[in-house]
Amino acid sequence: MQIAGKELGKYPLVLAPMEDVTNPPFRKFCKEFGADWLYSEFVSADALVRSVHKSLKKLTIEESERPVTIQIYGRYIDSMTEAAKIVEEVQPDFIDLNFGCPVKRVAQKGAGAGLLKDIPLMIEMAERIVKAVKVPVTAKTRLGWDCEHIIIEDIAERLQDVGIQALAIHGRTRSQMYAGEADWEPIGRVKNNPRIQIPIIGNGDITSPQKAKEAFDKYGVDAVMIGRGAIGRPWIFKQIKHYFQTGEMLPDLSVAEQIDILKEQILLSVDWIDEIRGILHMRRHMAAMFKGLPHFRELRIQMLRAESIEELWRIFELIRERYSGVERA
Repeated sequence: MQIAGKELGKYPLVLAPMEDVTNPPFRKFCKEFGADWLYSEFVSADALVRSVHKSLKKLTIEESERPVTIQIYGRYIDSMTEAAKIVEEVQPDFIDLNFGCPVKRVAQKGAGAGLLKDIPLMIEMAERIVKAVKVPVTAKTRLGWDCEHIIIEDIAERLQDVGIQALAIHGRTRSQMYAGEADWEPIGRVKNNPRIQIPIIGNGDITSPQKAKEAFDKYGVDAVMIGRGAIGRPWIFKQIKHYFQTGEMLPDLSVAEQIDILKEQILLSVDWIDEIRGILHMRRHMAAMFKGLPHFRELRIQMLRAESIEELWRIFELIRERYSGVERA
């Protein structure tokens, strides 16, 4: 697959943008385990225009991460355009427009998935930004605002017509949030629309190599985007690639291997922010690890309540001693 001349391989695996998750420490591991294309956390356009330090910090990218996308969101065309110009200065491979975030504080203010209720504004915003920057511009959205308004086929054509270079589609509506199962049929219809010439990236419930293979084989997407399936499990990219190459399933990492990765990621996260917030940001990853270990509840609670590296290291050694070699349920 190519986007604006950039080659991403035959079956690209993409790390989805997730707030407080896809920061540089996490992206590092996903890249090492085989992710072909990385997205940043989404970044507020208004905050970038106001030079808010926390948001400017999200623009940090390393050469080893490429190709990497920085995603921005906002309600107003002028601030989104200005933010895109700010992002362009750090030279990402792509700038992505968030037209799909469903959370209330974003969508109810008219940004993210809120733009699914004002398609003319979405299209005008995309067109203005494409004209304002030289970096290829992509977009990510959902099927529609609700199940009575599945409008993704029309949106895809219109975004392509104003210069969007690739489109990622999450197979849910805004009203569904993350409930139920993602519906890939509309994604497949977009991909098979003869008018659509840009790459279509499918997103939603990719939690196993088998689901990734189905996305490519059944729906014909150009790339698969993985979000929640990678939290606490960055090696999913390696598992999928191994399955594609051999037809065999790689087992999850051992408890000892998971602890080693977790410790390194925590140290990077603490270095990236500070000890308290760095550990706080890691709790989603810790909660997702060590699945299937028997009688693990108490240690999990301790792990998620820990507030210092010293405390976490002590808990990890208990986990290592108690569960090394133990079969998972």
